[in-house]
Amino acid sequence: MTISGFTFVRNAVRYDYPVVQSIRSQLPLVDELVVAVGNSDDGTLELIEGIGEPKIRIVHTVWDDAKRVGGHVLAEQTNIALAECRGDWCLYLQADEVLHQDDYEAYRAALRRAAQRDDVEALLLHWKHFYGTYDWLGVGRQWYRREIRAVKNLPGVTSWGDAQGFRIRDEHGVRKLRAMQADVWVYHYGWVRRPDVQQQRQRAFQAMYHDDAWVQEHVGMAEAFDYTNCDRVEPYTGTHPSVMAQRIAQAGEWAGHFDPARLRKAALHDRMLDGIERLTGKRLFEYRNYVEV
Repeated sequence: MTISGFTFVRNAVRYDYPVVQSIRSQLPLVDELVVAVGNSDDGTLELIEGIGEPKIRIVHTVWDDAKRVGGHVLAEQTNIALAECRGDWCLYLQADEVLHQDDYEAYRAALRRAAQRDDVEALLLHWKHFYGTYDWLGVGRQWYRREIRAVKNLPGVTSWGDAQGFRIRDEHGVRKLRAMQADVWVYHYGWVRRPDVQQQRQRAFQAMYHDDAWVQEHVGMAEAFDYTNCDRVEPYTGTHPSVMAQRIAQAGEWAGHFDPARLRKAALHDRMLDGIERLTGKRLFEYRNYVEV
């Protein structure tokens, strides 16, 4: 069984994406790693080239900034990288997602099991969403719990929506992939940045979904992100992936300014559903972009 990794990135330096850490966390698992590097003017290409790993294969792309509906440009870039993969299985991470070295063996074992089953087309991974700093996890319905991050290299597999998950096109149309759970966690650091950089990233990110007027109204021109758009967090006491050690050590004093007491209050129906989930472990009305097998 051969394994490809794939990802995409643009302006990683300007928006402080941990893309080098993301790529390094996936390298031990793959035979090749395809990186679609979008047109950037901040040294992103040089950053990826500087990793100096022969497994990495860079694909140069140009983003269509006119596509400002639903984040579809993200799926487009994902599909460009996926199309270059030559392995039997394709492992995906976005530029702010990192794997923990303690999960490597579980990931390999899950891939071996999945390869022996004709009814499995993808693997579901679990998520840890860090918020504000590296010491807090965003929890509750606001955050997705599982998503596909490994797909069998089948004709018709495609990134879906805004690249959160995948589907497959076959003779019957477009359907959800049949996915098996793997005991593997994705460490998501997209909400841990210096507040001024996070605000810049928010403007750029929302511009892939909305027009300038919407971005002006909902993101605004404040210099710093206030880290209050999360309902609930819990302290994190576990370990981080080893590739993140230097980045975490160099976080700076901004990491000590996050105050969970300032978080917004969730709507009543969300608090009720969250309470049911805490009591039962079941998330009612959960969106699932896959069929679990």
